[in-house]
Amino acid sequence: MADHYETLGVSREATPEEIKKAYRRLARELHPDVNPGADASEKFKSVTHAYDVLSDPQQRQQYDLGPQAGFGGQNFGGFGDIFETFFGGGGAGGGRSGPRSRSERGQDALIRVEVDLEEIVFGTQRDLEVDTAVLCETCNGTCCAPGTQPQTCDICRGTGQIQRAVRSLLGNVMTSSPCGTCRGYGTVIPNPCPTCSGQGRVRARRSIPVDIPAGVDTGLRLQMPSQGEVGPAGGPNGDLYLEIKVRHHDIYSRNGDDLLATLEVQMTDAILGTTTTLKTLDGDVTVDIKPGTQSAEVITVKDRGITRLRGGGRGDLKIGVQVMTPTKLSHKEQDLVKQLAKARKAHAPSLSQFQQGLFEKLRDRFLNI
Repeated sequence: MADHYETLGVSREATPEEIKKAYRRLARELHPDVNPGADASEKFKSVTHAYDVLSDPQQRQQYDLGPQAGFGGQNFGGFGDIFETFFGGGGAGGGRSGPRSRSERGQDALIRVEVDLEEIVFGTQRDLEVDTAVLCETCNGTCCAPGTQPQTCDICRGTGQIQRAVRSLLGNVMTSSPCGTCRGYGTVIPNPCPTCSGQGRVRARRSIPVDIPAGVDTGLRLQMPSQGEVGPAGGPNGDLYLEIKVRHHDIYSRNGDDLLATLEVQMTDAILGTTTTLKTLDGDVTVDIKPGTQSAEVITVKDRGITRLRGGGRGDLKIGVQVMTPTKLSHKEQDLVKQLAKARKAHAPSLSQFQQGLFEKLRDRFLNI
């Protein structure tokens, strides 16, 4: 790595004015408008970088001292420096060794996915469109413009740390802090990638195929490892989490792996019995209504519920019966009902123990079957 003083052609004791004059002289000779050659362009960049460092008093001081400031400085640290040194602040042997990596793991992402009840009976597949961070195709995560690469930091000499000596009640101690020029990376990127601005990743929309297993329920989270956003400088992807929400169904509801529904039965069918075909979530099913069926009775159709999330098999379809009493009868129908009542010699209405409503009965029977 070329010495900045040699690049500008000045001594290490040069004054700021001498450094400025040297830079102006070289800049006039090497500027691309005057000297378009490739070698001159590279020399112009080196001269400009050297001037940027040496013209700043703080950076020049750090450059002259190198990564370690030695014990000759006049800095007097307080208790904060002492605690930082001895309790994880980066003193000799106490901090992270070497520069930190630009490459970091990407963040996890959470997406809420709505599915229909029909889809969770057997599971489904989705292609999710997500806005996320993806690897920059121009630099492939290097953060540098094509044909360039990171350069070792002049201030910390690639260590990523600046050490300085401080005097304390315990004597002279060394403290270490991240280099302010390279931010602890040990390298700088003089020519960032123009596509990602030196980040190694860009925002983009991508499609992710997702398998949603059967039996999922609202609130369940599915983890998809390494499907989250890519990390800075091409770091590994985070994870993607899918939070499931099952949409409301107009007919069917769910109790565990069972499906619940209500079947309205006419009074005559409940009395005489009948057979009917019902459309379920995965095809037709034939149901027998036995003669004398009462409201709140439950008809169970085996293995027509939801496929179990863990383990094999399916739940059941449970159908609660609600006998519909007609409210409007023709004269002929009234006469027929009267004849039926007379033939049965039914008892007059009388009080009995309180009975809970239909829906409460159905709930209890659904849960207890």
